[in-house]
Amino acid sequence: MIDGRLKTLRALSATGTVTAAAETLHLTPSTVSQQLRQLQADLGVTLLEPDGRRVRLTAAAHTLLRHSDVLFAHWEQAEADLEAHREERAGSIRISAVASALSRLVAPAAALLGQQYPAFTVEIGEDPDEDRIRLLLTGRADIVVTIPAADAPSPDDEAVEQHALLEEPQDLLVPAKHPAAGEEAVELGAFAEESWLRAGDPRDQHPLLLSACSAAGFVPRITHNAVDWFAVSALVSHGLGICLIPRLVPVPAGHDVVRVPLTGDVRPTRRVVAFIRRGSHERRTVNRCLTALRSAAGAWSAGHDG
Repeated sequence: MIDGRLKTLRALSATGTVTAAAETLHLTPSTVSQQLRQLQADLGVTLLEPDGRRVRLTAAAHTLLRHSDVLFAHWEQAEADLEAHREERAGSIRISAVASALSRLVAPAAALLGQQYPAFTVEIGEDPDEDRIRLLLTGRADIVVTIPAADAPSPDDEAVEQHALLEEPQDLLVPAKHPAAGEEAVELGAFAEESWLRAGDPRDQHPLLLSACSAAGFVPRITHNAVDWFAVSALVSHGLGICLIPRLVPVPAGHDVVRVPLTGDVRPTRRVVAFIRRGSHERRTVNRCLTALRSAAGAWSAGHDG
């Protein structure tokens, strides 16, 4: 078994404070501090330094964390190998996902798992106020389905691994009375003079808009912003701007808006990825869930191609 104090150090690294690490691990802050002091003493190195009212990880702590990533990945693999020597268990798993992926991929995948393995338990959370990768690393989620932002772990990260689910096209959302509403497809560059909305999650959707417009030869004039897609659609329906909308996101009923596919050289997409702890992909529960997610993604893609 891996020394549990390494898990405490990882939680501190992921959350940033002793208090937050304690909440994550369901411990008291004093217990977290005591564990880390004992770990320092046993290893003979300084892991934490005072930083105002907080603590800062030392170079030695970061070295230890790199090794712990490898250890935890091997432990996940060991758990997967040991499953072959255990009797079949019902199993359970927790998935955290962004809203669009939750509704279009995770929910169908969970339903499929329920049909195939009736005793299998799937817990699903949107967790909009959480750092989902932190949930994964601290064991509060087993799979995270999200849109990788600029600060997401790299594909060769030692703690997490990525499994691509689909490449999701972006469409143009315009008012029903807009001249483009009757078109089968439009080129993004034709809308350089329009008023645009900063729509959706600013961590991934807005950078995508800026990058796509730049590739099309213009800088979008942003007039309003909204995160919730129902609110975004309402702004568009009242003629307050146009926006890019991911194809996974449904257009709310009752709004006078039209989704128009993009064509031409600039056709922005966003990646939908499942993140798991490195080494856990062969665990029975994780593997079954990834398979179900791929099946849901394939079914959705087949019905929304082009």
